[in-house]
Amino acid sequence: MAEDKADSDLADVLGGILRKDRGQLLAALIGAVGDFDLAEDCLSDAVERALVHWKRSGIPRSPKGWLLQVGRRSAIDRIRRGRRLAARAPDIERLMEEDQESRNAKPEEIPDERLRLIFTCCHPALEEKTRIALTLRTVGGLTTREIARAFLDSEVNIGQRLSRARSKIGAATIPYVVPERADWDARLGSVLTVIYLIFNEGWTAGAGEAPIRNRLCDEAIFLARLMCQLAPEESEIEGLLALMLLTHARHGARHQTGRGFIPLDQQDRRLWDDAMISEGLNVLDAAVARQNVGPFQCQAAIHALHVQSDSDVGTDWAQIVLLYDRLLEFQPSPVVRLNRAVALAETGSLDLALSEVRGLKEELPRYQPYYAALAELEARAGTKTAARDAMDMAIKLSSSDDEKRWLAAKRQQLE
Repeated sequence: MAEDKADSDLADVLGGILRKDRGQLLAALIGAVGDFDLAEDCLSDAVERALVHWKRSGIPRSPKGWLLQVGRRSAIDRIRRGRRLAARAPDIERLMEEDQESRNAKPEEIPDERLRLIFTCCHPALEEKTRIALTLRTVGGLTTREIARAFLDSEVNIGQRLSRARSKIGAATIPYVVPERADWDARLGSVLTVIYLIFNEGWTAGAGEAPIRNRLCDEAIFLARLMCQLAPEESEIEGLLALMLLTHARHGARHQTGRGFIPLDQQDRRLWDDAMISEGLNVLDAAVARQNVGPFQCQAAIHALHVQSDSDVGTDWAQIVLLYDRLLEFQPSPVVRLNRAVALAETGSLDLALSEVRGLKEELPRYQPYYAALAELEARAGTKTAARDAMDMAIKLSSSDDEKRWLAAKRQQLE
């Protein structure tokens, strides 16, 4: 019985390390071996050995360093057993040198290779949706199910897409490098979208109880800061960073024990992070001053209007509608049109807003926020039956227990 508990505790510790640091470990191993599949196999080997070794000898001083070192040794063993030993001899020699250096050093700091990994995943040889999915899986550590949810796609399709992407990277010998500045612009948009999707996956909460997965939000903000350092005059990188800071500043008020999920219009604004808001506004000001507007700056400006208002009633909704009009020039998507219609309803144009939302149903048949917004507007218009039907679909499509309880309470009010 005690042994079973010890095994469970060890698995929990190791699982926590992987949830926090899997992306960094995998990126370092890919940098060492130059092969996505081999790196994943080697990390899996290291995890399996940790379950045995750590149980016998205890958790090492540097768990991440231990996993990376064992992963390198696994790579050496796997390459030696492979059929192309002669061709990979230089790799074996280099890995052995790195292993020896790590033995002689203090508990090592894992080199942060994640930015290189993102640009490799976002190489132009890969289709854009594949670039984003591969980075979410490899760097962010999201499961195939979580990626499918972010894409409104099936797990099978995403799994096949990831498999094809890894094969193509190997076959096309895509370099594992951050591109030179001359090639930067061509690949920047996809990279920023990847980072924002990682943030959104943390902010919107996946299956289960966790209202916000702060690790993913922090990871995305960290990556955006890194990119700001690499290109300090890139306004859209600053726009993305500002957007995430201004959004995440509200995390302390978005969920409360005993009340669950708290929507923006009901949040206690005293719980918002003033320092994060101040930083976000300063970053946005710097981006706008460069006079090169892009979609992330538009979205950040929308969030800035929310956080600068003393209340939801005092929010400048007319200005928000104009910002959505500008955003539509960059991203003419049904999701942006939905958000614009919701803002339009707040200006007093309920009938027009409801007509626009109803017209988006065929384009957003499985998009949960669509049905939540439709239910709210139908309820305001007094069409209770339509509101209940839409709310039922919103509850059905939600993957967050916290959100489901909040929606169920709103559904009860429609009876």
